[in-house]
Amino acid sequence: MDNPALKNFNQAQLERLAFIDFRLFFLGSIGRPHICDRFGVVSIVATRDLTAYRDAAPENTRFDGRRKVYIPAEDFKPLFNHDPERVLSALSKGFGEGIGKATSGFLTCESPVRLNLPSLTVLSVITRAIHQHGAVRLVYHSLKRGTSKREIVPFALVDSGQRWHVRCFDRKSKEFRDLVLTRIEKPSLIEGGEISDHEQAEKDFQWGRMVEMELVPHPNHPHPDLVAKDYGLKDGRIIVPARAAITGYVLLQLGVDCTPDYSLDSSRYRLWLKNSDKLLFGVSSAVLAPGFKP
Repeated sequence: MDNPALKNFNQAQLERLAFIDFRLFFLGSIGRPHICDRFGVVSIVATRDLTAYRDAAPENTRFDGRRKVYIPAEDFKPLFNHDPERVLSALSKGFGEGIGKATSGFLTCESPVRLNLPSLTVLSVITRAIHQHGAVRLVYHSLKRGTSKREIVPFALVDSGQRWHVRCFDRKSKEFRDLVLTRIEKPSLIEGGEISDHEQAEKDFQWGRMVEMELVPHPNHPHPDLVAKDYGLKDGRIIVPARAAITGYVLLQLGVDCTPDYSLDSSRYRLWLKNSDKLLFGVSSAVLAPGFKP
């Protein structure tokens, strides 16, 4: 915790103070009932938290007697560094990852739905294997090879933007691969199995290799200045680092024209990969990049 005003609080108190900070910053009010409902604490604890927050940031709040809530002062400065992705997730879906009451979020937010999510039973076996550095026996449904029994050594989850994958060493093909979680059935941990050196994540060249994608507005787009604003480009460009293993997913999700002559439709592909000739050479996931030709 960088802020010296927060160094004497325990983790539970920090969680509640961060919630107070969040509500003030993004929703404009905080009262004792909000804290009690969110954390299941009694009113006196919520009162202490509000007092502690005001002591830590005396210039941040003022009391609205009509509504009996605290609101942000004109000179409000957040006490915590709020991660934008977590803020948007909280606003749209709410807080919590346990058994607290369900919430639809704080604001009306709409986003594309995933048509299918992995089974939690399948996911739990894979995540335990990743965490415990173990191997998994499973049944997998492949487009090219059909249904087969496999043993894998998983070490990371990968979100392609459309589906969840597990990055692993596949003992059947003897290669590092991405397996789609929704195609996995009957996974089980292999008890007492040893992981060979060549199956370790450190031996996955595509995973270890980092590439830097130089993205610019599509040269044929009529409003490159707006494209720059949409994607946060500085001086008309942005460098996006990614592992070679997932570079294709990133380019596909962002809708980047990866042709050397920027020949794809600029109304659909608003960004262009300027360094495609050098960057995509030897990148296994490049087959997913829009317009890429080996």
